[in-house]
Amino acid sequence: MALTQTHMDRFEASMPRLEAIAYRLLGSSGDAEDAVQDTFLRWQADIDRIEVPEAWLTKVLTNVCLNQLTSARARRESYVGQWLPEPLLAGDPMLGPADTAEQRESVSYAVLALMERLSPNERAVYVLREAFDYPHRRIAEMLDITEASCQQLLHRAKKHIAEGRARTEIDAEAARPVVEEFLAAATSGRTEPLVRLLTSDAVAIGDGGGKVPARTKAFEGAVAVAKFMRGLFKPGKAKRDLVGGSAEIHATTANGSPALVAVVDGRVVGILCLEITAEGIAAFRSQANPDKLERATRRWAAAEHGEPLFHAF
Repeated sequence: MALTQTHMDRFEASMPRLEAIAYRLLGSSGDAEDAVQDTFLRWQADIDRIEVPEAWLTKVLTNVCLNQLTSARARRESYVGQWLPEPLLAGDPMLGPADTAEQRESVSYAVLALMERLSPNERAVYVLREAFDYPHRRIAEMLDITEASCQQLLHRAKKHIAEGRARTEIDAEAARPVVEEFLAAATSGRTEPLVRLLTSDAVAIGDGGGKVPARTKAFEGAVAVAKFMRGLFKPGKAKRDLVGGSAEIHATTANGSPALVAVVDGRVVGILCLEITAEGIAAFRSQANPDKLERATRRWAAAEHGEPLFHAF
């Protein structure tokens, strides 16, 4: 059966939800788009046999993503340095629903990074249940498992994520002054003001993808992280040469969490995501792999921005 305009309209209406599910599962906008395209091709081939389109699309997309996750784990074993998800800037429709605390948490940068600890099925159940409120019965049907197994997978997934998030992040309004104070301390050239802003067990992780220099192991502890951040914001010709000029630093949000964005001539060259808790800044996750910043650059070009907080390097 040929696709009609009604079929196309129905698929296009489902695309935002499908892309949001795929991004949460895969941590990459490009991989999410590929998964949705693969789902569309299958939809096109099977259109005459589909009785409930929305359910069919979600099930097929989820299984496409599970296959990608299995192969992605093998690829990440040979990935150069630390692997981190692709951050999405505020307003990106691929972030999906953010009406509830569970939905916001499920797409936060910290939780996306922690989801790497989960098995593919644990990840699928967590995303479908927490972010999209699918009942266990529906999820079990999608994954071809029992409802009891589905509930068990969710329990394990939430336990793994909770173990990696011992603290609760503060809200965006309270975080903004901390971000500004951090930037002032990081550009002061001194370590002590930075140490005071960090938790004692703070960590800093960077993803350069082998294309931008990044340490293969995380910095751990307030002093080590403070020294790293002081060096990161220290001006230098080598840094300007690396990114193609002097970067403007803007405060924004990525995946709903506080972030600093480095921009050179309209091109996003780095996103630093901060995990800010009542005790201090607990983690920095920086994305500098240019392959994972292309969508952010497009989003940045399409939005209005205030004056930068700082001109780096």
